[in-house]
Amino acid sequence: MGDLLLVRHGETEWSRSGRHTSRTDLPLTPHGEDQAKSLVPLLSGRTFSLALTSPLHRATRTAELAGVPGVASEPDLHEWDYGGYEGVTTVDIHRTRPTWDLWTDGVPPGPQGHPGESPDEVGRRADRVLERVVPALARGDVVLVAHSHFLRVLTARRLGLPPAEGRLFQLATATVSRLSTEHGRPVIAEWNLRA
Repeated sequence: MGDLLLVRHGETEWSRSGRHTSRTDLPLTPHGEDQAKSLVPLLSGRTFSLALTSPLHRATRTAELAGVPGVASEPDLHEWDYGGYEGVTTVDIHRTRPTWDLWTDGVPPGPQGHPGESPDEVGRRADRVLERVVPALARGDVVLVAHSHFLRVLTARRLGLPPAEGRLFQLATATVSRLSTEHGRPVIAEWNLRA
């Protein structure tokens, strides 16, 4: 059984300022590009049975700069749809909703086509990705290049936890995390690695 490597994209202007970023397709900052390049030593020398990336530029560019070969786009790796909170920081949200928590309260609807997602809706997308990934793990390592909140939900689901338990796994920009197995059960082997 191979390992599942999770790569969060490098820094963008909005990730640096803490703004919720899902559908807004921002480029990496120059620092974010350097971060992505710094991942090469953590990923080189591995052969991947499957390499998938979110269709958003910040993820595809990170995969390219990190030297991930043979990457295919996977729409289900898109970041959590933040609906009406797209581009808004948690600090700003707390000004009007002091006890708001993404993991329990969700988000208000946004513009047409972006109603926002609940943890369970993100969890269903993560489950679809895992259905595709698990057979590939039987053939070797798999790498996913995507976004913080989505990868946190996916980690919870891989470990058999409810989607909202993704709240337990803080994930920094341009890091590699490794989910493996121990005695046949999924485990976190390494988290938030940087070169």
